[in-house]
Amino acid sequence: MIFTVTYTIMAALEAGLATLLEYLSAHVLTCLVPAFFIAGAIAALLNKDTVLKYFGADAPKWLCYSVASTSGTILAVCSCTILPMFAGIEKRGAGIGPATAFLFSGPAINLMAIILTARVLGLDLGIARAVAAVIMAVVIGLIMAAMFQKHDPSCKTDVAPSMIQADPKPDQMSRPNYITGTFMAVLVAILLVATSSAIELLPKAIIVGALIAVAAFLMNKYYEPEEKSAFLEETWWLTKKIFPLLVVGTFVTGVIGYFLPVEWVRTIFGTSSFLACFLASVIGSLLYMPTLLEVPIVGTLFGYSTGVMAAGPALALLLAGPSLSLPSMIVIWRIIGAKKASVYISLVVILSTLVGMLYGAIVS
Repeated sequence: MIFTVTYTIMAALEAGLATLLEYLSAHVLTCLVPAFFIAGAIAALLNKDTVLKYFGADAPKWLCYSVASTSGTILAVCSCTILPMFAGIEKRGAGIGPATAFLFSGPAINLMAIILTARVLGLDLGIARAVAAVIMAVVIGLIMAAMFQKHDPSCKTDVAPSMIQADPKPDQMSRPNYITGTFMAVLVAILLVATSSAIELLPKAIIVGALIAVAAFLMNKYYEPEEKSAFLEETWWLTKKIFPLLVVGTFVTGVIGYFLPVEWVRTIFGTSSFLACFLASVIGSLLYMPTLLEVPIVGTLFGYSTGVMAAGPALALLLAGPSLSLPSMIVIWRIIGAKKASVYISLVVILSTLVGMLYGAIVS
C-alpha cells in the first residue's frame, strides 16, 4: 500500500516536472521573453495618453472594446504570454473593462488558432469560435467595468520604481512621433516570427536576429539613457512578478493532468447539456494549453473528430481553454486582486458554458 502511494506521488511529480520542462523549452525563449519586453515597452515608453485613448475608462466604448476584443487576431499568444502585456496596459492606466477584454481576446481569437480550428474541426466550429470570442470579450469587459470601474483608485499603489520616469521629458519630445510605434511594432514582429510554425528554424533565427538589431538601433538612436533604464527596469520588474508564478502554476497543472481521468471524462461530453459544457469550461480553465494545442486536445483527446464529444462542450473548451489556465489564474490574481480575478474567471467559465450550450442547441 505504501509502495503504491509512493509510486503514484512520484509519478504525479514527474508528470508535473515534465509539463514544466516542456513549457520552459517550448515557450520561454520564443513567447515569454518577447512578451516581457513588449510589456516593458508599454509600461515605460508608450505615452500614457495613447493607452488611455484606446483602453482608458473614459475612452469611447465603441473604440476601446473594438480594439480590445479584436487585438488577439495579430498576437499568436497563449493564456500565459498575454499576461505581461495585460499587466503593462493595466499599470499604464487602462480601464478594467477594456483591459480584461484584451486579456480574454488575446489568446481566444488568435488568428492561427481560428484557422486551424476551421480546417481541422470544421468551418462551422471555427466561425462559431471567432464570433463567440469577440462577443464574450466585449461582454466580459462591460461587466467588469460596470462592477469595478467606479471603485478603481486613480493611482496604482503596486507600481515599479521606474514608473516615475516613464513619461518623456520636454527635451525628449523632439523624437519623431512614429518612433515608439515603430519600436513596438518591431517587438511584436519578433514575437510573431518567433512563435510562427510556418517558418523554418534557420530563416526564423535570421529574421528574429535582424528584428532584434532593428530594435536595438531604434533604442540606442532615439531614446534617452533614463528611458532605456526605465524600459529595462519595467521588463525585469514584470518578469520577477509574473514568471515565478507561471513556473509554479505550470508544475501544478502537470500534476493535476496526471490524475485527470480522461477516458471517464470523455463519456460525459456526448451531449451539449449544462453539465457537459460546464465541465468542459472548468477543465479548459485549469489545464494549460499552448497556442494551437487546444485543437488536437478537443479533436483527438476528447474525441470531437470521432463524434465522441458534442459540439457544445467542444466550443466551451475552445473558449475557456486558451484564455485561462491555472498558472494564468494565479498571475491574474496577483495583478488585479482576488475579487476582480474571481469575477473575471467566473465570467469566462460561465459565458463559455452558456455559449457552448447555445451553439450545441443550434447545430443539433
